[in-house]
Amino acid sequence: MHDLLASLEELPASDLRDSYIRWVRTEGDTALRREGGPEHVTASCLVFSPEFDRVLLCFHRKGQFWLQFGGHIEPADASVADAAQREAREESGIADLTLLSPAIVDLDRHDLHAGFSCAAHWDVVYAAVVPADAHLTVSEESEDVRWFPLDELPENVPPGWRLRVRQAAREASSRQLRHS
Repeated sequence: MHDLLASLEELPASDLRDSYIRWVRTEGDTALRREGGPEHVTASCLVFSPEFDRVLLCFHRKGQFWLQFGGHIEPADASVADAAQREAREESGIADLTLLSPAIVDLDRHDLHAGFSCAAHWDVVYAAVVPADAHLTVSEESEDVRWFPLDELPENVPPGWRLRVRQAAREASSRQLRHS
């Protein structure tokens, strides 16, 4: 939990970031566990092409929309960032996928509909870059995995997601340039 709080505190101040910090501090370690309550932290990974002009998405079987890879934190995950990397590897089939950094690129708290056992996810999003010709597989949680140009994202995505993914791509690209 302490690494998550430290990462959240590194983000620019915003109402959403501040809500995350308050909620994680209040809930403690239970915030990271699926069985800790109806609301909990989830870990996601946006996978971009090396030019940051394409994003790899999965069509979520339960949600019936296109989205980044992600899911619940497992007991074996050393951190939320490790959980995001594991989820992206499992759901894309890209075994050597690694995060650009342990820095958060996006936050999204969203309520879930009746098809889910959880009431809400406090999603923490990281970024990775892989070659566009990487071998892909579709996991049982998805119906499809496919690359999309950032300027031609699919219609069936959650509200506000298009803007968030474009902002995350700019942030991840900027970080990569600063560190290369």
